[in-house]
Amino acid sequence: MTSEHVKCLIIGSGPAGYTAAIYASRANMKPVLYQGAQPGGQLTITTEVDNFPGYPDGVNGPQMMQDLENQARRFGTDVRYGMVTKVEFSDQPGRDRPHRAIVDDSHEITADTVIISTGASAKWLGLPSEMRLNGRGVSACAVCDGFFFRGQDVAIVGAGDTAAEEASYLANLCRKVYMLVRRGEMRASKFMQQRVQTAPNIEILYYTETLEILGDEEVTGARVRHVETGEESILDVTGFFVAIGHKPNTDIFRDYLDMDDHGYILTEKGSTRTNIPGVFACGDAQDNIYRQAITAAGTGCMAALDAERYLVTLEVQEQLVH
Repeated sequence: MTSEHVKCLIIGSGPAGYTAAIYASRANMKPVLYQGAQPGGQLTITTEVDNFPGYPDGVNGPQMMQDLENQARRFGTDVRYGMVTKVEFSDQPGRDRPHRAIVDDSHEITADTVIISTGASAKWLGLPSEMRLNGRGVSACAVCDGFFFRGQDVAIVGAGDTAAEEASYLANLCRKVYMLVRRGEMRASKFMQQRVQTAPNIEILYYTETLEILGDEEVTGARVRHVETGEESILDVTGFFVAIGHKPNTDIFRDYLDMDDHGYILTEKGSTRTNIPGVFACGDAQDNIYRQAITAAGTGCMAALDAERYLVTLEVQEQLVH
């Protein structure tokens, strides 16, 4: 197995990882970034991005991620294809006890600092039509894509607080919002339930499951079924939103880092520091609330600055010892 040592290892790409790389490079930390299983993250399967500052005419997701990658490379980031498959974090790190990561089960990297930006993956219904029309009327983020469906009829699947919040958001933009709930009740808080139940243009369809999303090039409707009666019907919608949750891509860190019940990495308030010194988390891997490209980029900046300050502290401590 080959081995090398780096000052800063960034695990994962996307807005958080690339922004961390830009700041770390400019701070002369010589970061090495591994892009992971989905280089560029979730935005690579997003067509239009209209809400990221600096793109007045909008930009498609893959192009935006390529722009961020190119900027990171310009400042000297070593961007690599590869997947970190195992980590060993030291709870008392130092130059003689660096953090360790294994890439593709074949290459060892020891690092003074580690920035985690592995993101989260949206949970989907698993329908072939859902994947085929993803980005063409099917979305897992109402805040990201609801703007494109102003004045139209849409459907959203989900029964928790996130689904209720996104349904309310869509109701401010769309003519009609069908909320599809598979059971006879919602899991959302009483406040959020009341919010959607009293919205004049939200219709909650209980005991309803989706069989197929209709359309060739874009969404034209959804075929649904009443769970108890078996009766099928067609909803005339042009947008279909899935809000059944996200899963953070953090499993390999579970033995070392504190996480919430859903697997999101816990960081100190106002920082990106984890419970392990020298390990920082940013983007959707630690954000279960906002999950936006711009907030991910912001925490990526924070992670690089936190890592830089940590390295300075480490160097001062070593000088005092010697």
